[in-house]
Amino acid sequence: MTLCDYFSAADDQAAVAVLRTPGGPGQAELDVVFLKNVDPVVAIAQLEAVMTGRGYEEVSGHPRSGRLLSSAEDGPPFVVGVSDALFDALASATEDDLVRFAVPWSLTDELRQIPVSAETAAGVLKSLAGLAQRARASGLRLYCWWSL
Repeated sequence: MTLCDYFSAADDQAAVAVLRTPGGPGQAELDVVFLKNVDPVVAIAQLEAVMTGRGYEEVSGHPRSGRLLSSAEDGPPFVVGVSDALFDALASATEDDLVRFAVPWSLTDELRQIPVSAETAAGVLKSLAGLAQRARASGLRLYCWWSL
């Protein structure tokens, strides 16, 4: 089972420092959304494509999309950044937006393999949006602690 704990931190350096905390960001007393199997590369790029109306290829080609911030030689676990575009989309989305985005996101190949219903996807989006809103209010960014 893949653990994908989404959390907020001040910057890339602070986010990578979480790797020195056994158990990840939850044990580091950071604001965390604990998810399973919602990987920060494909699934999150698909979410960004859905929420921004941009194509998956364009989104996944962005330098920060799914970018590994920690060393591949040192992991897993890894720390991956969440793009500013997705961060902004999550932080500014209304509850109606999140419910609307949940349907197409739940139909992506990545989430259908788990499987994830539209209702479950909406719950995940609400949790991620709440994390993004709290992070924005505190001047923080979003990251994923990814343990394969």
